[in-house]
Amino acid sequence: MGVRFHKMHGLGNDFVVIDARVAPVALSEPQVRAIADRRTGVGCDQLILVETSTVADARMRIFNADGGEVGACGNATRCVARLLGEDVRIETLAGILHGKTNGTGATIDMGQPRFNWETIPLAYAMDTRDMPVGWEGLERPTAANVGNPHVIFFVPDTYAVALDAIGPVIETDPLFPERVNVNIATVRTRNAIDLRVWERGVGLTQACGTGACATAVAAIRLGLAGGPVTVTLPGGDLIIDWKPGETIRMTGPATHVYSGEIDTGWLG
Repeated sequence: MGVRFHKMHGLGNDFVVIDARVAPVALSEPQVRAIADRRTGVGCDQLILVETSTVADARMRIFNADGGEVGACGNATRCVARLLGEDVRIETLAGILHGKTNGTGATIDMGQPRFNWETIPLAYAMDTRDMPVGWEGLERPTAANVGNPHVIFFVPDTYAVALDAIGPVIETDPLFPERVNVNIATVRTRNAIDLRVWERGVGLTQACGTGACATAVAAIRLGLAGGPVTVTLPGGDLIIDWKPGETIRMTGPATHVYSGEIDTGWLG
């Protein structure tokens, strides 16, 4: 017996999307890891389950490649919005997100960012605007939670940082009890930022929607940028618009690559 899926991506951040609204699907962490494996499975950064919801048009559950469930994924939300329709409300662990498609992509209202140390969360109290911490030359980051916890470092050249080496160190530091996504950003102009992201449970990705949101919000909060901000990731551009006290609006592409069927017999 097989499970139908859609392979989709947002700027190269790729997903296996399973519509479980008609026939519920239950997957264990090892099964998610097996599907996400790029050599022996379908391959993806995240596996997405679309389920029925009593409070929105659908419920979206997000599982990282390591099998762990997380609260939000901006790129996946755009992809699910494209699957569901032109104007949709999507229930997530981070709240209900509103999406509007625009032909090749979607605009998502990602809700309000959170900055209190308890809501990042951090292990102990500190100023999340200017954190008095550092790792191997990366110092005094800022933090935000946009459905997922993010720490952001502003540096002269994002590509000069060995993010594949330092990313997992920061991700698993005891300061972050739920682990953290690591963003390395360079502000080019007040409306343009270069960004690379180490995603918790995934690693280096071509794009990270919540990372782009967190980074743009952090830059605006620090007075380094003004919205709307074009955030350029290795996979392409996202446009992030935010004003203090308002919700974050993220606009970008969402691509349907193919549909298929997973033979569940090998999953165990």
